[in-house]
Amino acid sequence: MSKQKGTIGVTTENIFPVIKKFLYSDHEIFLREIVSNAVDATQKLKTLSSKGLLNGELGDLTVRVKLDKKTITVSDRGIGMTADEIDKYINQIAFSGANEFLEKYKDDANAIIGHFGLGFYSSFMVSKKVEIITKSYQEGSKAIRWSCDGSPEFTMEECDREDRGTDIIMHIDDDCKEYLQENELDKLLKKYCQFLPVPIAFGKKKEWKDGKNVETDEDNIINNTEPLWTKTPSDVTDEDYRKFYRELYPMSDEPLFWIHLNVDFPFHLTGILYFPKIKSNLELQKNKIRLYCNQVFVTDSVEGIVPDFLTLLHGIIDSPDIPLNVSRSYLQSDANVRKISGYILKKVADRLSSIFKKDRSDFESKWDDLKIFINYGLLTEEELYDKVSKILLFKDTDGKYFTHDEYKTLISDNQTDKDKQLIYLYANDKDAQYSFISNANDRGYNVLLMDGQLDVAVIGMLEQKFGKSRFMRVDSDSIDSLIAKEDRKNDTDSSDVRMLSSVFKSRMPQIDKVEFHVEVKSLGETSQPVIITQSEYMRRMKEMADIQAGMSFYGDMPSMYSVIVNSDHPIIARISGDADSSCSAKVAPIAAELSSLRSRAAELRKEKEGKKDDEVPESVKTELSDTEKAISEKEGDEEKVYADFAQDCKIANELVDLALLQVGMLKGKALDAFIRRSIELI
Repeated sequence: MSKQKGTIGVTTENIFPVIKKFLYSDHEIFLREIVSNAVDATQKLKTLSSKGLLNGELGDLTVRVKLDKKTITVSDRGIGMTADEIDKYINQIAFSGANEFLEKYKDDANAIIGHFGLGFYSSFMVSKKVEIITKSYQEGSKAIRWSCDGSPEFTMEECDREDRGTDIIMHIDDDCKEYLQENELDKLLKKYCQFLPVPIAFGKKKEWKDGKNVETDEDNIINNTEPLWTKTPSDVTDEDYRKFYRELYPMSDEPLFWIHLNVDFPFHLTGILYFPKIKSNLELQKNKIRLYCNQVFVTDSVEGIVPDFLTLLHGIIDSPDIPLNVSRSYLQSDANVRKISGYILKKVADRLSSIFKKDRSDFESKWDDLKIFINYGLLTEEELYDKVSKILLFKDTDGKYFTHDEYKTLISDNQTDKDKQLIYLYANDKDAQYSFISNANDRGYNVLLMDGQLDVAVIGMLEQKFGKSRFMRVDSDSIDSLIAKEDRKNDTDSSDVRMLSSVFKSRMPQIDKVEFHVEVKSLGETSQPVIITQSEYMRRMKEMADIQAGMSFYGDMPSMYSVIVNSDHPIIARISGDADSSCSAKVAPIAAELSSLRSRAAELRKEKEGKKDDEVPESVKTELSDTEKAISEKEGDEEKVYADFAQDCKIANELVDLALLQVGMLKGKALDAFIRRSIELI
């Protein structure tokens, strides 16, 4: 044929700006498309040979990628193209050779990947000129050279080529020179072509010789043509799975276990999902699942294909039902994708249940690592709770594991409060909360260890699921208040209570964004003299603010602590006696005035009862306001007397510092003063 010139048949004036800017989100995708086309042409040749439609031997079918100073060449020995096929599949962008081939050999379509046509034009994202040198497998075919410089004009002419197949020669644009670096090209080939079903050679293997890397005669094959997920699960050993995991994630710990996916109906899906050990940041664990389409890498962002919590898993999903040029909007709307997501969720739940039933001790040994996956799933996937509720485990501070039904039976008799609420006591730091745990154990109570990253977030959900239940951290109140068996009398108005409150309130430190509220309670002689607790609700809300957007309001609030003074303890009784004897002379006249003022305030309030504001004489309003102000001032005077006593009361200061030390709030200068005082007291 003579040299032919023409214009590529497109419906827009110039397809190339569209390709460069909009068709693909990432320029590096060109390598996947071009190599996939080469593999596609090779697979087509294999199919023809299996049908007896190929004359001659298949021979070496390796796809070769060659790098020069200015070009990248991808060569195959596949079916090649005739001039008419180039005109149809390259010059007429609207058509795709794969579609026609799939229809003709639809029973063997599983092996066909990529697309002739539009995928080829991804090469122009990085090239200022692209050449095709091709020769069809058909007898009598002529070799053809096609060339285009990134405009709609092309040239096409006969050329010399002995063998069937196709070379795609990409003359790399000046602004894409990074693709001409051997390391960069090697990285992209391993990313996109690591598991293609036809050998891909990139140069020759190198070996260290005479102080430098020297090329050998052996092809550098960059892919594994028979990856593990393509094999039948019964043919794969545990060590095979571990070895494949090390191949995928060479710097990771051994996986906990894995799930081999293999389904043909109602969609095609294969793959292997691994449960890794997660150490800290959840976000760092995401995007470790790779999505493939017939062994061609598509993406490692699989949100929408698997349930959100399973994005923490590692591994491979391969499905021809998901297109190569996948988009988020496609994933959200496609029925097959939704089915795949549901299937994977069920498969994971079934696998967990299977391990639990088959070997509970093995399941328990993995639970501490598994828990974060399940907790994340409980928070993000509504269906999961019903699927795994029977295998959810609780671990107590003694290291024993229980299902919920087992644990409920264990604690229901002893840990039900006066309101018939079942109280689940828990700790999140076994060492820091040791004394609180010990105190609970002394009462016969069991304490759970809930020290996972998401345990606090899951607690609220479990309370809703369980009903008539509350989770209370063991240091959030005195043990008798955590599981209150009866109503307690309020004796906060007694003079002894006011005295002790004033003494200990005056000794609490000033800490930024921290507020202390002193309470005097009767806890028994054997309970600690002073303990510091934090409200379960407020602490839980502040912890949730750290992990959940939209709750920063709680995070900005001051931390509220209760300082509980045990009036039954002998040391507190001694401090009370010392304060009374030391301060009574100064307090007595103040107390007498307070008594008189409170009586008068009560009379004035009685005068206001049942009246509207405008019916109350101004003289009564004024006197009541003045009286209440005087009461406040006198109470301040009384508190100051007790504060002066407390300043020199080493035992009171020691008890406060011990309580602060127990909850990790005694630091710096205050800790040094405590140590010096302790030595002095000893």
